[in-house]
Amino acid sequence: MKKNPTIYLLANGDLRASANQKCESAQLAMEGLLCDALRREGRKVRRAHGFRPEVGHSFIDSQKYGMEVFRKIPNEAPLIVAEAVWQYSHHLLPGLLTHRGPILTVANWSGTWPGLVGMLNLNGSLLKAGVRFSTLWSEEFTDAKFLKGLRTWLRVGKVSHPTPHVRKLGKASSRDAILGRRFAQEFRRRKSIMGVFDEGCMGMYNAIIPDEILHPTGVFKERMSQSSLYAAMLTVKASEASDALRWLVSKGLTFDWGKDEKTELTRQQTLTQLKMYIAAVRLADEFGCATIGIQYQQGLKDLAPASDLVEGLLNNRERPPVFHAQSGQELFKGDALPHFNEVDECAGLDGLITYELWKELGYDPENTLHDLRWGRQYKGKSGRRMIDEYVWVFLISGAAPAKHFIGGYKGARSERQPSMYFRLGGGTLKGISKPGWIVWSRIYVMNGKLHADLGLGEVVELPQAETDERWKLTTSQWPIMHVVLPGISRDEMMARHPSNHIQVVYAPSHEAARRGLAAKAAAFAELGLNVSLCGKSKS
Repeated sequence: MKKNPTIYLLANGDLRASANQKCESAQLAMEGLLCDALRREGRKVRRAHGFRPEVGHSFIDSQKYGMEVFRKIPNEAPLIVAEAVWQYSHHLLPGLLTHRGPILTVANWSGTWPGLVGMLNLNGSLLKAGVRFSTLWSEEFTDAKFLKGLRTWLRVGKVSHPTPHVRKLGKASSRDAILGRRFAQEFRRRKSIMGVFDEGCMGMYNAIIPDEILHPTGVFKERMSQSSLYAAMLTVKASEASDALRWLVSKGLTFDWGKDEKTELTRQQTLTQLKMYIAAVRLADEFGCATIGIQYQQGLKDLAPASDLVEGLLNNRERPPVFHAQSGQELFKGDALPHFNEVDECAGLDGLITYELWKELGYDPENTLHDLRWGRQYKGKSGRRMIDEYVWVFLISGAAPAKHFIGGYKGARSERQPSMYFRLGGGTLKGISKPGWIVWSRIYVMNGKLHADLGLGEVVELPQAETDERWKLTTSQWPIMHVVLPGISRDEMMARHPSNHIQVVYAPSHEAARRGLAAKAAAFAELGLNVSLCGKSKS
């Protein structure tokens, strides 16, 4: 890096003004700590954009505004993208794609203000786009590890992180690997359709798989519109939604209903969500989709309550029956219809392969993505044993299936989505994930090819007080999973993981998880993915 240049600071945000306004103070507090650290190193910092009274915040909130901001930044200047909140990556991509100076993405370490989630999405998008960048994260921005990384970036324009937990998949000849390869060959021969209800949710460029690298896996997109989903909702009878609601109540699902549409979940919101659920199943059947993804956050959010309860039901084999509108035949009877939250096609491909492979293995196939939201060290009771581990919070807005929860539907609640993101309300499918072994994974695009990272995880049981505190520090309405990742430190996971999303599926035991990991890794490789195994456990 040239001697003591001015560093330009960017703060990317949401499209929704309500979210940006609520998060403004947290973003500025984080920036203050970061700028203090930079000034102590003798560096000059200039924020590339300021407060705009007409919108009530100082975030970049659109691709249009992002382009305006970049036009005023010298092309060789060092840039820091500082994130304390969720952000829409496409706001910045046009500028970052052509910028020639060193780029650093920085996130806070907080469950309440999900900067690290936003940063991981931006990092995954930059990785796919082939943009060179460095990344750092910190809680207080005064710790030695952060300062060492910052000084390195200031001196040479880049910083890297060790990832000793990662190893490339070799050619395996185990029975499980052979099963995985044979499964993949049949999966590719049979071919499947991925139903996409509008691509690019929240500017997640990293969540879009180019057709030419998707097709060799045997999966093909059916591009569908959320307007068609909404139109189909209007054809669902009120009695059909009521029947679905009675089914859920009979299974023990609790609805946290109130009367204020603006702040509470109402019965009518739930019924509208169930119309969306029925419409989605019927459209998937009509177009022959084996998996679907609903964007919701653009367009549909202004017409209907949240899609999250819908997604959680779709991901569960045991769910309210849906019948063909004319023939009366039950659709997808006894099966889930795997749903990829926020139209993350990487998760959609992963979820479909996992669902079908786990059925082949004889395991419960229900799976879902989560946000890699946050975590902290926990020392204390976990069920009948004591642990001292870094326990991650995996949290998603509602797409987790009831099969994953302690108590299933009886252990689940549907609570209103936060109004700053979901103006028209709608409920979640909230529960605490049951203890057990999982296989986690992430498919991503890099250098124009599909890659996949996989590993084992253990979902642990925490005392209710600890769970409640973690919910309070993140988003209390959403389903939660407490996860230990053996052989992977917090910083190793952050340095490697190329997305805010992570896919999870349970296995019956530790040994079964090891077998599933081996089969899934081999299946991915047979389908043409570049596969890496993560963690200390060998398969």
